[in-house]
Amino acid sequence: MTASDPAALRRSYYLLLIAVSVGIAAAKIVGAENVYEPSRYRPPTETSFGADRDKEYIPERVWPKTRPEPTQTFSSNDKSRWATIRALVEDCTYVVGRRSNFEDKSGPWDDKGIIFLPDYQSLDKVMNPETGEFYSSKPPLFPTVVAGEYWLLRKLFGWSIDRDRWSVMAAILLTVNVLPLAVYLLLLSRLIDDYAESDFARLLAFTTACCGTFLTTFSHTLNNHVPAAYCALFAVYPLLSKRGTSAIESPSKLLASGFFAGLTATLDLPAAALAAGLFVPLLIVRPGKTLAFFLPGLLVPVAALLYCNYAAMGSVLPAYSEFGGPWYNYPGSHWARLGTPAAKGIDFADEPKTVYAFHLLFGHHGWFSLTPVWLLGAAGMAALAWKAGPQVKLVLLTRRPGQEGLWSLSVFGAMTLAVSVVVFLFYVWRSNNYGGFTSGPRWLFWLIPLWLLGTLPAADWVGRYRAGRLAAAVLLGFSVLSVFYPAWNPWRPPWILQLCELNGWVRY
Repeated sequence: MTASDPAALRRSYYLLLIAVSVGIAAAKIVGAENVYEPSRYRPPTETSFGADRDKEYIPERVWPKTRPEPTQTFSSNDKSRWATIRALVEDCTYVVGRRSNFEDKSGPWDDKGIIFLPDYQSLDKVMNPETGEFYSSKPPLFPTVVAGEYWLLRKLFGWSIDRDRWSVMAAILLTVNVLPLAVYLLLLSRLIDDYAESDFARLLAFTTACCGTFLTTFSHTLNNHVPAAYCALFAVYPLLSKRGTSAIESPSKLLASGFFAGLTATLDLPAAALAAGLFVPLLIVRPGKTLAFFLPGLLVPVAALLYCNYAAMGSVLPAYSEFGGPWYNYPGSHWARLGTPAAKGIDFADEPKTVYAFHLLFGHHGWFSLTPVWLLGAAGMAALAWKAGPQVKLVLLTRRPGQEGLWSLSVFGAMTLAVSVVVFLFYVWRSNNYGGFTSGPRWLFWLIPLWLLGTLPAADWVGRYRAGRLAAAVLLGFSVLSVFYPAWNPWRPPWILQLCELNGWVRY
C-alpha cells in the first residue's frame, strides 16, 4: 500500500474499524451483568406516591433487601426469550410456566415454572385461558433456532444454562450478535465503497455503521432487532452488489435475497414491507425467476415461523394477535391494567397520535433526535427518490431495467424511503407503544443498514464544504452519545426522556 493508493488505505480503515466494532460488541457480552442503579429505586423512607410525585420524580421500585444473584439477563424482553430456550432444551416444550388454579379470578395464584424464576421473570408472557399454561409472547422461531445452539453446547460440554449461564449465554450471544456483525460490516463496507462518490461519505457512513447506531447498544442482549438488521442487509446485498452476475439473472442471488428478506420479516414482523419492496420490482422485471427462486427463498423462513407458532400455541398466528384478549388479559397480567387507573408508565402512554408520532421521530424516542446522523439519511433518500423517477417509469412501461440495472442506488433509496414511511405509519396507526424501557426507537432498528446506504448522496454533498463536514461530525457525535449513554444496559430510557423527566416536561 502506498500513499497514492486510496482504495487500499480505505480498506485498511474499514478493517481497523471492523476490529474495533467487533471488539466492543464482544467485550460488552463477556462483561455483561445487570446493574442495580440507585436512581431507579425509591428511597427507603419515601412512601408517598400521590401529589408529591407530581412535584418530584420518585421511582416505585423498592431496593432489594438482600444481595441479588448476578445475572446476564436485563429485561422482560430478553428474559422471555431465554425462558423459551431453556424450556425447549430441558423440558422439550414451549410452555414456560403453569398456573394450577387458573380458574380462580381473585388470586393469589399458584404460578410455577421457568418464567417465574429470578433470572427469567418477565412481563412478556401470555397464558392459555383453557389450560393455565404460560408461553412467551415473542415469536418462537428465533428462540427455537437459538435453542439448537444451547442443545449443542449441552451435548458437547455438558453446560447447563442454570449452572453455567455465563458460559452458555456468552457463547450464544457471541454467535448470534457478534459473528454476524463482522460479516455485516464487511458486506456493508463493499456497498459503501461501490456507491459513495467521495472518501468523506465512505468514512462517515462506515464510522456510523461501526459506532453510531443502536446495534452496538443492543449487542450484548438477546433481542430480535440486531439479527433483523443484519438480515435486512443480507437481503439487499445480493441485489445491490456489483460483483458477479446481475442479481436479476442469478438464481442463487435471488434465492439468497428472498430467504433473508423472509427471515427479516420473521424477526421483525413489519419488515414484511421490505420483502414486498424487493419482491414487486423483481416480479415486474423477471416474473419467472422471481417466482422460481426469490419467492421460495422468502417462504422458507415464513413457513418455519408459522410451523413454530402452531407447535407452540396450536395456532399459526403469533401471540401478538391475541393482544387485548384473554391470553394477554388474564388475572394478574401486566397488560390487564390497560384502561384502568393502574395503567401507568410508558407501556400505557395515553397521548394523541400526533404527540406519539413526534416523539417517535423528533422527541424523547426520536429516530432523528437520538441519532441525528439520520437527517443526512433522510435528505439523501429524498434526493435518490427524486432521481429514481425516470428509471421507475422505464421499468413500469417496458418491464426492463435501465443501464444501471434494476437496483441502482436511486431506486434502492426510493424503495427504502417508501418502506420506512409505511413502517412508521404502521406503528403510529396501530399503537402508542415506545417498546417499554428501551434506549431508542427499537421498532425501527432493522432499517439501520438501509438508511446507512441512504446517507451516501447527502454525505457526498456536505463533504464538499468545510462547514458541511463539521456539521456531519457533530451529527455523528450526538448519535454516538445516544448509542453509548446506556452502555451497561440497553433496556433503559433514552437520555432525552430522562432529561424531560428530570425537568418535569414529560412524565409517564
